[in-house]
Amino acid sequence: MNAESREPAVVFAGYKARLADALRDLDMVGVEALARELEDCWATGRQVFFIGNGGSAGNATHLVNDLIYPISRQSGSGIRAHSLAANPSVLTCLANDEGYDSIFAMQLAVMARPGDVLVALSASGNSGNIVHALHKAREIGMRSFAILGATGGQSLDLADVAIHVPVGDVQVAEDVQMAIGHMVMQWLYSRRDIVRPAP
Repeated sequence: MNAESREPAVVFAGYKARLADALRDLDMVGVEALARELEDCWATGRQVFFIGNGGSAGNATHLVNDLIYPISRQSGSGIRAHSLAANPSVLTCLANDEGYDSIFAMQLAVMARPGDVLVALSASGNSGNIVHALHKAREIGMRSFAILGATGGQSLDLADVAIHVPVGDVQVAEDVQMAIGHMVMQWLYSRRDIVRPAP
């Protein structure tokens, strides 16, 4: 890497180009399917569980926030959404006692019900805890979505609906996760006067 290629403007321009390419090539079929599934969860009271590791865990928690309040800005009118990456006591207990690969699957085993929805965020699609959770979702009878980077990994075939962003840049993959979440959130917000949440 030469000195010129280390200049902020050069690095930033490369990042912008990779992100723009990923968004331009994004297959919106899966994104629309996710949006409509979440709208139905809103109307019927089905729960939605988000999972992810590292930056994707932060994204999972952020997007749950968007579904609980900003989609309607009305008390009691959000989606029953949960981030399974948000409780450090539960995460460290399960990781210590059962192994890190079980931290999401074991939470689903307690909290999820048939017909609920799992949304997995993963830059690789190969994280053991993501793969285990997708298997558990199928066992429970949940509907699963995965927003995946790189090759999509094992999760590509495990999710009922895979939204694949074939980029090897982890940060770009995580940015696209957020962009998808925000697109869906804004569409749901536009439907706030139409959807009648289940009591």
